[in-house]
Amino acid sequence: MPPVKSRGGTAEERTWRDQLTALRNIPPFFRLIWKTSPSLTVTNIVLRVLQAALPTAILYVGKLIIDEVLLIIDGTGSTTFLWKMIALELVLALASDLLSRGISLVDSLLGDLYTNQTSVDLMRHAAILDLYHFEDSEFYDKMERARRQTTGRSTLISQLLAQFQSTVTLVVLGVSVAAFNPWLILLLVVAVIPSFVQENYFNQQVYSLTRSWTPERRELDYLRYIGASDITAKEVKIFGLADFITERFRELSMKYYHVNRKLAIRRAGWGAFFSAVSSLTYYGAYVLIIFQTINGIITVGSLTFLAGAFRRMQTGLQTILSRFATIGENALYLQDLFDFFAIRPNIADRKGAIPFPETVREGWEFQNVSFKYPNSENYAIRNLSFRLPAGEKVALVGENGAGKTTLVKLLARLYEPSEGRILLDGRDLREYEISSLRDNVGVIFQDFFRYQMTARENIVVGRVEESDNEDRITDSARKSLAEEVVESLPDGYNQLLGRRFANSVDLSGGQWQKIALARAYMRDAQLLILDEPTSALDARAEYEVFQRFTALIQGKTAVLISHRFSTVRMADHILFLEYGGLVEEGSHEELIALGGRYAELFDLQAAGYR
Repeated sequence: MPPVKSRGGTAEERTWRDQLTALRNIPPFFRLIWKTSPSLTVTNIVLRVLQAALPTAILYVGKLIIDEVLLIIDGTGSTTFLWKMIALELVLALASDLLSRGISLVDSLLGDLYTNQTSVDLMRHAAILDLYHFEDSEFYDKMERARRQTTGRSTLISQLLAQFQSTVTLVVLGVSVAAFNPWLILLLVVAVIPSFVQENYFNQQVYSLTRSWTPERRELDYLRYIGASDITAKEVKIFGLADFITERFRELSMKYYHVNRKLAIRRAGWGAFFSAVSSLTYYGAYVLIIFQTINGIITVGSLTFLAGAFRRMQTGLQTILSRFATIGENALYLQDLFDFFAIRPNIADRKGAIPFPETVREGWEFQNVSFKYPNSENYAIRNLSFRLPAGEKVALVGENGAGKTTLVKLLARLYEPSEGRILLDGRDLREYEISSLRDNVGVIFQDFFRYQMTARENIVVGRVEESDNEDRITDSARKSLAEEVVESLPDGYNQLLGRRFANSVDLSGGQWQKIALARAYMRDAQLLILDEPTSALDARAEYEVFQRFTALIQGKTAVLISHRFSTVRMADHILFLEYGGLVEEGSHEELIALGGRYAELFDLQAAGYR
């Protein structure tokens, strides 16, 4: 797998520079922690400061105990002082245990709150981004990496606070050891630094590998999903896809395994070498302390204090440096979260945006509207001009790829025209507040989402602020014919739908579509758009649904998309689209009389029913 090029070089070339640069993420990360819970953050710091001083205190009390025991043996010591020191060491040990448990508890609570808060922030930010973002694979890589940071980086809180605690402990121990023998500090540096350089290097290699394989890991997750899913199970069995999917997963996963194994072996080998260097250095320092004790320069108690302190300092410094590398690595990953939050929508309210009209008077007008999707050279809609009068029902007709759904997305301002403009009551659609506009537009797409929630919640999503309005919910279900579906469920409106959770009930395609249509009635917007949401219904059922729809939304503006001409003919006005352009328009009778493309397709479809 070739390294990913980005921001001026390969991932391997950038890691050293980026890891240091990524430490800039620590202050904003601390602000996120503080925002999550100021009280828990302060409590954590206080507990860690108290815990940081205990190792040196316990070691020094141990030194006093050993020296006092030797003095008692010589007949000059005090048993009273000895027992006081033993009692003090016990108190310090108990305090250390209690502080450790308190720190673990606060870390856990703070980590959980951080995960919850950042997950909420990520979902809210995703909600304001443009639709085209979600149709871009590169954006999905960014969002997937950011999503991992909402849980994976909660450990960084503990790491940063533990780094602070370890540093305080190391400083206190270092001052104590330097008072006896400054050379031990130099030996400590020699023992630890090479190991740190090695650990940091391999952390960078791991980050480079993980980042460069993001698309492949997404594909592995996808293959896991389609290989064992209730949604794909039928086709996997019918088409015999099990071997194809599993073999593709095996090949890709083993490719990643071999690349990762090579790196893991190198890391283990160099780690063992530098660990041996570290052990040799420790025993060199140990020999030096023993010689000083034999020569009477220090006491036996001092020997145990220095030996223990040096070992703790060595371990502590290794931990600090290793954790520093890990923090740098995590800060690199944390950048993914901040990069995602830095993405801004292109479709946003203009300065001085106005609210949507309380009542649409004139309607909508497309003036030479053209649109092409990002990263596409071809126009989905080209020079489209027509009027959508207020209170009328307009049908969009055309073969797949004609631009019907794109036109709907432009009306809802999920996209903005590449050229031309859309007017609402004579003003550019971009002059209106987005939230106000979308609040007055209800769209039910063909690929509507089936929420694994209760029947009530599946209807309420059409207007969540009316979730307590029982009359509106039941009225919406009645109008969409979903009422009969709900009545057949064991728990009625409280029945959990889908297959994901226990005691849930899945619906047929037609039943789901009636539930989805109830959302349109629940929405009760000024502009209602049905983008082939009844495709799973038979011709008669669809006709009945649309007949009810046209009767129940008198006075509202509606856009209907359907491939069935028996349904389309109920519209006041029909637009026939082809290759993104408007070919014909008029009423059903006018288009039949015209004898053009609409009439040709109508006759073809009608012949199928004869």
